[in-house]
Amino acid sequence: MSVDTMEKLYVSELKDLYSAENQIIKTLPKLAKAAVSPELKAAFENHLVETRGQVERLEKIFQMMGGSPKGKSCAGMKGVLEEGAEILQETEQGDVRDAALISAAQRVEHYEMAGYGSVRSYAQLLGQPEAARLLQETLEEEEAADKKLTELSKKLNANARAQQKQHATA
Repeated sequence: MSVDTMEKLYVSELKDLYSAENQIIKTLPKLAKAAVSPELKAAFENHLVETRGQVERLEKIFQMMGGSPKGKSCAGMKGVLEEGAEILQETEQGDVRDAALISAAQRVEHYEMAGYGSVRSYAQLLGQPEAARLLQETLEEEEAADKKLTELSKKLNANARAQQKQHATA
């Protein structure tokens, strides 16, 4: 499909986000399992529930448009998630891995925020206020998740640094 109209761009980007969210649903349980911090585990588990709701919102938007959300694979999210998977292989379980997991998760959040901000604007431009409202709701959840990760990173990064100093003196 050649993307030559705003409507086609909107649909293409929505399908991309749908694919991205489904990839995230498969990844979040792995991140929660890999995290040592109970707060980080809980953040990943809570975001999994939110992400399922975000998929439902996208499906609702496609129902309103009379289309299907399927048919596209988000290569960008695949790459971001692959980088995150490398962290699990490259870091030892502990506070340093938790710090790295937060960094990887924030990359995911920022990718999503960029996408949702754009499609929300497209929905507004195309006269789809209900879709724009649903997309704004998701954007706000992604922003809140990013903020939560930032707050967690302050504690967990300090823990990781303290762990490093302990290893250096041992």
